[in-house]
Amino acid sequence: MNLKPVALAASAFAFMALGACSESPQEAQEDLVEQKYESAEDTLEEQADLAEAQGDEAQEEALDAKADAMGEMGDKAEDAVDDGVAQ
Repeated sequence: MNLKPVALAASAFAFMALGACSESPQEAQEDLVEQKYESAEDTLEEQADLAEAQGDEAQEEALDAKADAMGEMGDKAEDAVDDGVAQ
């Protein structure tokens, strides 16, 4: 098992946690929303890559479309958090 990716992810998480200490609640909530949707988008993109590698073009295109939609929903959700606090 290669521990490099695990160590890299752990250190990135630690830096994010330290950076979050100086954030306002609004910024923290925006970051949380953004990370949630980006994670889902990344997962869909990886599934699309797998479908492509397996030669399933229709599945790849469907997953890519879902990933794009997830990215757009993330942008809208982040804007909604931003707008909700600004009011």
